[in-house]
Amino acid sequence: MKRSSVIPKPITEYDLRLLRIFKTVVESGGFAAAESSLNVTRSTISVHMSNLETRMGLTLCRRGRGGFALTEEGQQVYHAALTLFDSMTDFSFLVSNLGKAMSGELVILCSDQLSGEYQKKLARVIAKINQQAGNLHLVLDIESLANIEQALLADKAHVGLIPPYHNIDGLEYAPLVSEPIFLCCGKDHPLFSVLDSDITETTLEQQQAIHPGIEIDHMGQEQLRHLNLSARAYQFETRKVMVMSGCYLGYLPQSQIQQELNRGEIRLIKPDKLNYDFNLSLVTKKSAREKKKVQFAKESFAAEF
Repeated sequence: MKRSSVIPKPITEYDLRLLRIFKTVVESGGFAAAESSLNVTRSTISVHMSNLETRMGLTLCRRGRGGFALTEEGQQVYHAALTLFDSMTDFSFLVSNLGKAMSGELVILCSDQLSGEYQKKLARVIAKINQQAGNLHLVLDIESLANIEQALLADKAHVGLIPPYHNIDGLEYAPLVSEPIFLCCGKDHPLFSVLDSDITETTLEQQQAIHPGIEIDHMGQEQLRHLNLSARAYQFETRKVMVMSGCYLGYLPQSQIQQELNRGEIRLIKPDKLNYDFNLSLVTKKSAREKKKVQFAKESFAAEF
């Protein structure tokens, strides 16, 4: 006969304590592994878990020679507990931010290094943030596209500067930067001294080229389809190094390679034909935990870009 739950409504502080212990045990992978995290003995953890199971009228896990494993009910309780604790954290954030100056971190993540012109604009955004919200601790870093998306969705970042080649549910995309990128080669590449008029489609197909590592627009995909994509470099800086090696062709924005162009270290190949637009968006979470910070950051960017 199934036991009935004795957990009262609303849930007590004692229930919350037991659920936190249960969460730590699950995430540690068992009672023994949770000892150091909880700073209590295995037998004490066992007592707490038994108390929780008794109060809930459920068997949450199985432990023994076969190791620790959640029951189906235990898995459901674990995920419900995560939702419960996230809601409590959201409430704390909301209350702590009401009527107060913004404080804590404001995290801005970029998927690539910005060129000189856009660096200056970003610098003005940073200055505006510093002047208007001096209590904020600004974090500005470069991360991969996937990591930025995950950080935004997990409320570990407030703003992302990433290409909008695919939209993810839960995120908002606002156009920020658009500039053409061109097919290039370095001075040690066999095509460096060849006239554009002598470079045929067949010639290009015979050269090793770099894939940008992300989905791109249709025009870019069509151009890449005719190249021998034997390498990959997601960020412009690493792609530029590969181009300068003289081994590869690669697409780069002129703003990122202007100095190398002036010094004759890189050349553009058929720039009137072999180019496509690189777009960058300001990306935020639709239901961000710290909405006030996100809105402030969006307004700061809108004033400069």
